Amino acid sequence: MSLEKYIDHTNLKPTATTTDIETLCKEAVEHNFYAVCVNGCYVPTAKNVLRGTHIKIAAVVGFPLGAMSSKAKVLEAVDCIENGADEIDMVINVGWLKSKKYDAVRDEITALKKAIGDHILKVIIETCFLTNQEKETACTLAIDAKTDYVKTSTGFGTGGATLEDVALIKRIVGESAKIKASGGIKTHEQALKFIELGVSRIGTSSGPSLIQST
Repeated sequence: MSLEKYIDHTNLKPTATTTDIETLCKEAVEHNFYAVCVNGCYVPTAKNVLRGTHIKIAAVVGFPLGAMSSKAKVLEAVDCIENGADEIDMVINVGWLKSKKYDAVRDEITALKKAIGDHILKVIIETCFLTNQEKETACTLAIDAKTDYVKTSTGFGTGGATLEDVALIKRIVGESAKIKASGGIKTHEQALKFIELGVSRIGTSSGPSLIQST
């Protein structure tokens, strides 16, 4: 299977330089990846390097903790779109979810989706911090809020994507949303297993080596 079109080639490191992001984008062009995923400040850089290509730009919002105000997340998302992002990967407010403030979690996702219009929204539920029941609830809230994707992880928590979590997410979202697996996916074999479970995107900082593994 060709993995290129599943990959969001990612660099979200706090130490990432402009040169690092330019390299990320050039690698995405070289390997024909679907998208790059960057912090908001680097959306203009990515836009400049990727101009004239088909590669999408995903920007993270509320990253990596998800604990800022909903208004701040909305403004951040709109700013990213205005600067050239095609997709937004937002982190839910995990503390609100654990506090059972379900309406607030849903309303925040709804507000972001409304703010970015037809652009793709991926909702990061940060599975490593959740019980299975909380994962199910987070998926349901994301679907209710009309997200396009449920995403497993930021890659900055205590764990990344697992096959068990993807199977759980798929059981809840069905065909109502797509799934992005991210965090710790380093090999070709790992990626194939996630895709077999129904994943549509793989978030990874190891894109070139991942597609070249055997």
